[in-house]
Amino acid sequence: MDKHKIFIAINIPEKIKERFLNYQKKWNDLPVRWVKKGDMHITLVFVGNASSKEMGYICEAVKKEVLNYSFFNINFKKILYFPENKIPPRMIWVLGEGVEELSNLKKSLENALLKEGIHFPIGMKMFKPHITLGRVRVWDWKKIEPDEREDIEEDISMNFEVNSIEVMESKLKRKGGPEYTILESAKLKN
Repeated sequence: MDKHKIFIAINIPEKIKERFLNYQKKWNDLPVRWVKKGDMHITLVFVGNASSKEMGYICEAVKKEVLNYSFFNINFKKILYFPENKIPPRMIWVLGEGVEELSNLKKSLENALLKEGIHFPIGMKMFKPHITLGRVRVWDWKKIEPDEREDIEEDISMNFEVNSIEVMESKLKRKGGPEYTILESAKLKN
């Protein structure tokens, strides 16, 4: 049976991605595998493995569900290590403010998938919108003296309008990490 690794996401506008690239350049000496510009996104629902038939159901469910939601804004307020207060951290991410529309949309999408019989890991923690900028290379991180580890926590304010939700497929490549493809782009109400 054919399987595809699927997730539902919000893609980031190019001008915001460019600003995030500047932060990656600023901290380029850190032992981090940086996320490529084209791969920056906010994951709403990680579905995991799905068959081609299930992919069709997922795309249709997402298109139908997002019609109940209007455009909304997300504000990103901080860049920091994650998890916080853990040595070594696993990643560097951009943390966004919780938005009621976003939380409601995420729950609606999860419920729509469950109604379609799509099985996926349901997160139990409160959803925090975030964008992964890079993954820490733990072995290299441990080689850095604690007092020489760069503190990257920085307050920011980046705001953008969300007007579509994408069903994405992730294919792991031997070189260069995952490659993401948009399977469906579902527009919210204007």
